[in-house]
Amino acid sequence: MIVIGGPTASGKTSLAIALAQQLGTEIISVDSRQFYTEMRIGNARPSEEELAAVKHHFIADRSIHNPLSAGQFGEEASTLAEQLFKQYDYLVCVGGSGLFINALCEGLDQFPVVTDTARERVLKIWTSAGRSGLQEALAELDPNYYAQVDQQNPRRLMRALEVCYSANAPYSSFLGQKPGRPWKNIFLRTHPERSQLYERINLRVDHMIEQGLEAEAKGLQAHQQLPVMNTVGYQEWWPYFRGEYDKAQAISLIQRNSRRYAKRQVTWFGRGNKYQVVSHVEECLREIEAVEE
Repeated sequence: MIVIGGPTASGKTSLAIALAQQLGTEIISVDSRQFYTEMRIGNARPSEEELAAVKHHFIADRSIHNPLSAGQFGEEASTLAEQLFKQYDYLVCVGGSGLFINALCEGLDQFPVVTDTARERVLKIWTSAGRSGLQEALAELDPNYYAQVDQQNPRRLMRALEVCYSANAPYSSFLGQKPGRPWKNIFLRTHPERSQLYERINLRVDHMIEQGLEAEAKGLQAHQQLPVMNTVGYQEWWPYFRGEYDKAQAISLIQRNSRRYAKRQVTWFGRGNKYQVVSHVEECLREIEAVEE
């Protein structure tokens, strides 16, 4: 499995297509928003020409009303990959959603089902005591995980507490239980200079506006409460539609938030030297050869 990761607007799509053509194989998309039919412009879905150049999977294959979690994606995509590996020696997967890449390539840690009672208990803590209450509860129940979790992220704290209460066991006791995959993974990433990346992002947003992003977002306004709509490129339009600021500010916020998202992606893909930096097909092929040797 040849993984092409990297930040938004860094050239992943074109590189993945060129590599898949060179290897004579297919592409599995690992972009957590390109799954959805209704979202085309704002999530920079590959063009019809790009999709026709190489067969893609998990592109616009479901509705925003049928969301796909990382765990569900891992199950569906790994089943598909095992079928495709009967036909191909290599597959290419491409995207900027690191958690979804891990779900496909390595599997995710296996956790118990969260009970309604546990969910209600954690929600009560959040409602009555806020983030500090979540922090205190997790520090008591699972000090090991508390020491490594982002303590400022209430969603992560709540998730860990839900598991603790559901299983009557520390959240950390379920870490490291990934199922593994029956294929070898080769992790590559695009990594342009930051100034170049930010320029690409700004130009991409301008192009999205020309393509009709505002109208696309307007058509999805009624569904803004859905979690999948909490996405850069869409969420900035809701206050604009309510008259809270003008169009120029909406566009500026999309560009700013896209740059911030790209910065987080760069950090994710740069951790631990897991991903080797590449910029063209020849470098990808050399990395593949080096791993096989």
